[in-house]
Amino acid sequence: MARGLLVYGINHHSAPVELRERLSVPEEALAQRLGELLEVPGVEEAVLLSTCNRVEMIACCVGDVSRGELLHKALLADSGVTPELAEPHAYQHTGREAVRHLFRVASSLDSLVVGEPQILGQMKDQYLLSHGHSSTGVVLNRLFHKSFSVAKRVRSETGIASKSVSLASVAVDLAGKIFESLEGRTALLLGLGEIGEVTARQLLSAGVERLLVANRTLETALELARELDGTALPLERMAGYLPLADLVIGCSGGGQLVMAAEVSAAVKERRHRPMFFIDLAVPRNFDPAINNVDGAYLYDLDDLASVANENKSSRRREANEGEVMVEQEVDSFWQWFEGLELVPTIVELRESVELIRTTELMRTLDKMSLDEESRERVDQMTRSMMNKLLHSPTSVLKEAGGSNEETGLLSATRRLFGLGDPEK
Repeated sequence: MARGLLVYGINHHSAPVELRERLSVPEEALAQRLGELLEVPGVEEAVLLSTCNRVEMIACCVGDVSRGELLHKALLADSGVTPELAEPHAYQHTGREAVRHLFRVASSLDSLVVGEPQILGQMKDQYLLSHGHSSTGVVLNRLFHKSFSVAKRVRSETGIASKSVSLASVAVDLAGKIFESLEGRTALLLGLGEIGEVTARQLLSAGVERLLVANRTLETALELARELDGTALPLERMAGYLPLADLVIGCSGGGQLVMAAEVSAAVKERRHRPMFFIDLAVPRNFDPAINNVDGAYLYDLDDLASVANENKSSRRREANEGEVMVEQEVDSFWQWFEGLELVPTIVELRESVELIRTTELMRTLDKMSLDEESRERVDQMTRSMMNKLLHSPTSVLKEAGGSNEETGLLSATRRLFGLGDPEK
């Protein structure tokens, strides 16, 4: 049965952040989720990609795979989200379109911020996690390594990454518009990691006077605070520092950290000077009810999308060039993938005919009294006949590789020569 490629999931194009955060897969649950996916009939290999903007399963399958089972195993699991709520937001890509989608994701052409570099690192990390849990094989290993090389080509051969573009830069741009100027402001950063550290540096470059860094691991916060001349504090004491902050940015992976009641108290202590919250995390760090507090303004990832769109036109030409490169690389990968079915059929065809040739040859030679030289000449003659008879069908199959004709020709060849039929 022929193998196929499948992508199934949700992302920032198809689902709001409220749904994405409920469906996100924590790292500690990855192994169990992958194991459940591999139990779905037809799924042979699988990788789970869960970031702030997408939850996707990339799989190598045989036969038809139940969309309902994928919905449950890949997305719902223990989320508490009903199929009726999730299904309208889920998408499915198969075949070449699945390859194209993954290459576009890796190249950040499908990102909320086109050209941002974080997605490639996230993909590499989560592919390695999936690989470490033995859920990948020949096909997905090749597909993901190819996606990484495609991303490298797009970034190096276009100007898509010539400007500083990331969720962090969009957040800082938004903060600058909110305050007109960040000079003299105090910013509180919750959580570190790659996005947190980039955000901290960009805030300081934009003029923020005082940087407070709160993190679950205080030593990590101290290390960055020393480097950037900021102030480190343990995450559990963060609420006491809220009144000092004009701008609070959430980058922590720990879910909701700041509640509306805490923000209301902080605004009162600030004598109603406004506070702005920018949530870069999924699950979100800030209670959505903060938007109901007078003097407090909350922006999440979906709000950042409109800011990112304002700058998209400046990178459209580079993105278009990237799309052309992606299409070229899809063709290259697909030719290899189609060959996975083509080569075994050609090998099986030759082995089948060779078995017939040698069986009939030995049966005939056993009835004849020939010297060794004559026997070798007969053997060579039958071998030459076999090669000439197989030359045309083998050439036709190779020429059809990767084309629309290939599936039909493979099926016809296997049927005509009885390949895979134990009675032949």
